[in-house]
Amino acid sequence: MKLGLINSAWAQAGRETAWGIQKTKEIGFDCIDIFADPFDIDIKERLLIKRECDRQELPIVSICCVAVGLLDFNASVRRFHLERCIAYLDMCYEYEAENLLLVLGEYIWNKEVIPPAEQWQYGVETCRELADYADDLGLKIAMELEPFSLSLLNNVESMNRFIDEVNHPALRANIDVSHLLLADVQPGELSQLKGKAIHVHISDCDGKVHGDLPPGRGVVDFPPYLEEIRKLNIEGTVSIELEYSPDPNNIEAWVREAYESTAKLMSESGLR
Repeated sequence: MKLGLINSAWAQAGRETAWGIQKTKEIGFDCIDIFADPFDIDIKERLLIKRECDRQELPIVSICCVAVGLLDFNASVRRFHLERCIAYLDMCYEYEAENLLLVLGEYIWNKEVIPPAEQWQYGVETCRELADYADDLGLKIAMELEPFSLSLLNNVESMNRFIDEVNHPALRANIDVSHLLLADVQPGELSQLKGKAIHVHISDCDGKVHGDLPPGRGVVDFPPYLEEIRKLNIEGTVSIELEYSPDPNNIEAWVREAYESTAKLMSESGLR
């Protein structure tokens, strides 16, 4: 598998887009994932991302999208977020990416007022529509498993059920290793995602709260999870996800540490 980086690591440290892309290549990454909203960035930034990645010979694999409005009980809000996600898919196509990484969101109001089954169905219907659009572009959608108690997709069982109910070849799963630990998902459970997972996120955490630390900084026991991922035979990418470095001035060292520890883990597990 290839080893990539989500560029939000640089952006959250206040570094310029081109500088972050250049450093991603310099450190040794095979590819990059982009966190950018097509409704927020202007045409200059949009073109800069693709041109700089091309110049650095750094393929864009995935674009990350958080779209909790796909679950909203207001039809008008769901329509807006469908339009927004379609814009993301268009950008994936423009950037020659492989997939849209989609964070679906959570049940509202503690699963009260709005029946949970109704909100689940909103997600199934909107994601099926997006999968149709993605398929027409030759793209995939990788659903994120979130480790929060009210997230729709917060364990392997719910991810499996969602993929089966959407029932579309363009909609698959993303595996996030630190999320698995936080959601108390055992490594062996990943076998249920055979043929359903296309992308991987990797980071560490303290075992209690969402952290996205460089591997080795937390408590995640990576080898058992990576062994199960190897068995899935995913022809894709392991992307490092780093959020909110405690020392933004030394972000380059933070990212380099994550690259080196992850590359070592992948090599030892036979993933790279």
